[in-house]
Amino acid sequence: MSAAIMSSEEKLETAPFDPRFPNQNQTKYCYQSFVDYNRCQKIKGEDYEPCEYFKKVFQSVCPNAWLEKWNDQLEAGTFPGKI
Repeated sequence: MSAAIMSSEEKLETAPFDPRFPNQNQTKYCYQSFVDYNRCQKIKGEDYEPCEYFKKVFQSVCPNAWLEKWNDQLEAGTFPGKI
């Protein structure tokens, strides 16, 4: 593989352990990371690099169908969480 192709690929990682969510069921971790990411961007702005931590976590833990649904709800103003 060429270096140009290698540099454009993202490294896949799993979300790190979070003691707030010790169980195997990661639903709450998924949801809270999604909410935390959107709150962080709302408060600090879209260019604030530390917000990307939450994005990496929810992209790793959450099913894509949930993310699509939640993003649609955010755009429509019907998301059930407080951001």
